[in-house]
Amino acid sequence: MSSADRKRAAVLGSPIAHSLSPVIHRAAYQVLGLDWSYEAIDITPQQLPAFLSELDESWAGLSLTMPLKETVIDLLDNVDEIAMRVRSVNTVLPSSSGLTGTNTDVYGMVQGLSAAGLKSADTATILGAGATARSAVAAAATLGVATLVVCARRLDAAEDVCAVAAEFGISASAHGLDPAPELLAVDLVISTLPRDIASNWVRAINGGGGALQDVSYYPWPTPLAAKWPTAVIASGRDLLLWQAAEQVKLMTGCDAPVPQMRAALDAV
Repeated sequence: MSSADRKRAAVLGSPIAHSLSPVIHRAAYQVLGLDWSYEAIDITPQQLPAFLSELDESWAGLSLTMPLKETVIDLLDNVDEIAMRVRSVNTVLPSSSGLTGTNTDVYGMVQGLSAAGLKSADTATILGAGATARSAVAAAATLGVATLVVCARRLDAAEDVCAVAAEFGISASAHGLDPAPELLAVDLVISTLPRDIASNWVRAINGGGGALQDVSYYPWPTPLAAKWPTAVIASGRDLLLWQAAEQVKLMTGCDAPVPQMRAALDAV
């Protein structure tokens, strides 16, 4: 393989040392026979403009995590429709036409839930109101959700996510973070909260229940997942795997070797 065939990719964020993305992407490159590198690079929002300006043809793409998913939007030449609607970019693809931003978190959520056994839903509750919660709205819309409650510490933040839901034709209402059983008695609950805050919702579990997607992934299971009354549960690792699989496809042009990527992730 010539040096021209060797590409670079990386995950950017701050803090970033905990990221498992390098494990997954490197496993994919090995199976695909690509002599590519994939690093974890600590980049703050203040450092991001300079970093992006120095990208050259050796770069295949970037994965973005917090706190860069919204900051990056104004620095890109193109942003696809879903990423713009949810105001969250987790993938940057360099090309001759500039830098394009897209969002594979939505795909990752839907695929993770599908693999867990959820194919459709009518009602949902989203816990949290950040960038991941906005992606969760698009995932809920993809699954057919018509009615949604967004729970967050700040009602104005929850209302902002509700506004995104309205763009997808979903009837949404804002609620505080006071746990209530009726808020979990829906077809789908997506928790984007830190595990310690989400654990407060365990006491609201009252039998029944639909599917759960908890975006936390270490340690697993989270307190909420451990007490969830059904087996239809998607973890943060499922989200991480499937959003990375779509990134691999976008960056390499090859179908991602998902079984080997999962095996690498499970080995960590």
